[in-house]
Amino acid sequence: MRPSRPRTFSRVEGASVTSRYIVVGPDSANAATDAAHELATALSARGTLARIDALAGTTPSAAATSSASALPAAVEAVRAADADFVLIDGVVAGEARTFDAIRWNVNLAASARANVILVLDPEGVPAELLTEEINVFAARCKSHQAQLVAVILPGAPTDLGVDVPVFSLPLSDEALKTLVEAPAPTAVTPLAFQADLIDRARANRKRIVMPEPEDDRVLLAAAEVLARGIADVILVGDAAGVATRADELGINLTAASVVSVDDPELSEKYAVEFARLREKKGVTIEQAREKIKDVSYFGTMMVHMGDADGMVSGAAHTTAHTIVPSFQIIKTAPGVSIVSSIFLMLMKDQVWAFGDCAVNPNPTPEQLADIAISSARTAAQFGVEPRVAMLSYSTGDSGSGPDVDAVIEATRIAREKAPELAIEGPIQFDAAVDAAVASKKLPGSPVAGKANVFIFPSLSAGNIGYKAVQRSSGAVAVGPILQGLNKPVNDLSRGALVEDIVNTVALTAVQAQG
Repeated sequence: MRPSRPRTFSRVEGASVTSRYIVVGPDSANAATDAAHELATALSARGTLARIDALAGTTPSAAATSSASALPAAVEAVRAADADFVLIDGVVAGEARTFDAIRWNVNLAASARANVILVLDPEGVPAELLTEEINVFAARCKSHQAQLVAVILPGAPTDLGVDVPVFSLPLSDEALKTLVEAPAPTAVTPLAFQADLIDRARANRKRIVMPEPEDDRVLLAAAEVLARGIADVILVGDAAGVATRADELGINLTAASVVSVDDPELSEKYAVEFARLREKKGVTIEQAREKIKDVSYFGTMMVHMGDADGMVSGAAHTTAHTIVPSFQIIKTAPGVSIVSSIFLMLMKDQVWAFGDCAVNPNPTPEQLADIAISSARTAAQFGVEPRVAMLSYSTGDSGSGPDVDAVIEATRIAREKAPELAIEGPIQFDAAVDAAVASKKLPGSPVAGKANVFIFPSLSAGNIGYKAVQRSSGAVAVGPILQGLNKPVNDLSRGALVEDIVNTVALTAVQAQG
């Protein structure tokens, strides 16, 4: 067993944002422990402190054999530590056979947004070798999007000439000041984005209706959503059947609300409202009563009438079955002419938004402009400061033809409707993301070379584009996220995993927060 760690999880009123540090000693566990103890003492004098193990929430064997599931658990455990300072004791070599401790530590640091402090034992080691070891470790941190902020060498200080502060023990006031004032990591790894998303959903819990409880994935996701406090869940189905299946799956759904399409009060209320909404289309109250028996229409009416804040469906139904009711009932938000979609592409160290990849086959320039504006606003809602690239096979005035002209016109309309947006088009993908290419093709552009919201000229291009990036880069594609509706409704892939459903519920909850 690992030695127990002193910890405190209290938080002072009005405390600042949590600062996190992970202490890593790849060649000397004792030196790392001594440095961590001293750092803990110094930090606790400045505010509340939580000290936590880098394997909290998991086990050495799980981390070694099932890192994909073990690392998220560790990230959540670290982020749950509520204090001014969180100090993480890094995993030491030998915790598990064939376990890459350094990889685990730097991956955890990147996704938990913890600054890395490297501790080395300099006794008997030439300065040249110490310098090389620090540089190799720094390069490894960088390759995993982790941020090395200091090196601690127990004993006399050593001038190594490296690009990171080097401190000795005991830590001086100046050293501690440097550590405390070190900026928090800014890289957005997929795990960091998902953890941020969950935190935002928890901060203002919303009621999300899930009308497909006959699908085990939906029930499993609902149980996880409830257990993690992401949202309140409403299931549309038979309460006894849901309870029976939950018992069979070994999950707890007692906190979920279960409503039936045959509930006389709700069904009549929804039928009357649906008939009113569709009166001009000739829908009678009798037809409305029949339509409301469809779970997609029932769930959408719950959102429309304020009995739920958003809906997630599509695990067991087609996209059309999920989103057509929202077009008829919830309709578009003011000033938006078209419902569209984006995928949030969780890249290695940043988030991109791709639209429209799921809804509109061949948008007009006016529609493309609205898709760009909606996509920028959705991206901003999820923490991405939008820089919009209107994609084409041509950059600037280098090409011509109807397809290029359509993007030129769409860009003009978008700039006119949303002059505050940073938007560029037409632009090729390479000029949008590569600074070197951008400097040649569109020098001086505020978007070229650093775009993060990409608007494809057609559904065909968008769908191909997001799948090509997803499969070739290993990016996590979150979506499609529907945008432009008055209230949030999101569609699932029928091949969705439980994790995908949980993420979509969290996304929908954040959308519902406004």
